[in-house]
Amino acid sequence: MKIVVCVKQVPDTETRVKISASGAGIQEEGVNWIVSPYDEFAIEEALRVKEAKGGEVILVGLGPDRVQAALRNGLAMGADSAVHLKDPLFDTADTLGVASALAAAIKGIGGYDLVLAGQQGVGGDNGQVPGLVAELLDLPLVTMAVKLDLGEGKATVEREIEGAREVWETSLPAVLSAQKGLNEPRYANLKGIMAAKKKPIDVKDAAALGLDAAALAPRTRVVAMELPAARPAVKMIQGDPEAQAKELFRLLHEEAKVI
Repeated sequence: MKIVVCVKQVPDTETRVKISASGAGIQEEGVNWIVSPYDEFAIEEALRVKEAKGGEVILVGLGPDRVQAALRNGLAMGADSAVHLKDPLFDTADTLGVASALAAAIKGIGGYDLVLAGQQGVGGDNGQVPGLVAELLDLPLVTMAVKLDLGEGKATVEREIEGAREVWETSLPAVLSAQKGLNEPRYANLKGIMAAKKKPIDVKDAAALGLDAAALAPRTRVVAMELPAARPAVKMIQGDPEAQAKELFRLLHEEAKVI
């Protein structure tokens, strides 16, 4: 099987984020960039399918030069090759523009049986790209996948919903988005890291994908970003249990005003 995995590079969740001077983004200096954790589930699932059924795994990532580090990480895990989409036009693209570039690249790969992506990219957390890619490729979509079984020309997907799970069946090719619980991503070993240095990464710009500024013009834009308000200091209640209970009741009634 030929499986394409969409990969996004995001700030490490442990990175201390600072708002940029423009107020519409984050300062990238000093940020540690990683593969979005949900995309790691997608890569791992693609590798497991490849190990069970044969075939190849191709990664597609969009962004500046640093994105190649994320693609190399996926190659070190065991993917066969990667496509890096890099163009100044992509820097201002919204989710539709990103999906348009990814879909164009996937069309160029051709012959694929399955397209996998994380359910959302940690950071923006829009969760829109898998659905947009499916629409642009005219493929069925199943989101929030936590279990995948592949048959002849079809896939049975268990997906997570609030308080329960659903089982869907879809024809292939299809687009699936991976949810936490689908698998446990592997760590790249030294052999994989060394091998990844020799695996090909094909770099494509907007023109190579048949896209221009009009096609990638953003329909939405970030107006402003701000950090959450600082939390007030914890108030410790002193005294014996009876005194603490009375003081807690008073605080909830008079200060918090929740009772």
